[in-house]
Amino acid sequence: MSKPWEHLPIYKKADEIRTLVDSVVEITIESIMNYSTEEEGKMIDDSINYLVDNSILIPAKIAEASHDDALYDQQMESATLIRKAAKELLADARTLQDFGFKETEYLDVLRTEIETFRVLFLEWIDTFDPWNYVSDNWGLFNPPNIDFDDDDLDDDDLPFDFDDSDDDLF
Repeated sequence: MSKPWEHLPIYKKADEIRTLVDSVVEITIESIMNYSTEEEGKMIDDSINYLVDNSILIPAKIAEASHDDALYDQQMESATLIRKAAKELLADARTLQDFGFKETEYLDVLRTEIETFRVLFLEWIDTFDPWNYVSDNWGLFNPPNIDFDDDDLDDDDLPFDFDDSDDDLF
């Protein structure tokens, strides 16, 4: 049984990017890379791991933000993480290229696909309803003209009671 978000163009593109990243990773693992220190080798390994992690995170966050009951602040938080992950895909692809990844045509395709994804992303976030919200007491993802300290925000909106906490979090 397919989920509603699986039919979204942005989700389909994210899944294509994930598949492309899998191919890049497989080729990279089989490639001879140019590095001279253990730290540089670790940078390559980290870049490979980050490519995989970010390519998995993107469709997961699209699915999370596409639930019918997702509130605006939740959607925007997911969108922020998606944007960050996509930008990191580009940075890690550049790292691989800098260390001698020879099959640069795959990286060029990845860059093109991420640019296509970016356009779909902009269209997708335009569908978010900013008035389907609960005040964000951190102040990042409130609709226009709604402040984190508005009267409709009180301690009941918090996921736990600070007074009952034994730990001093702040």
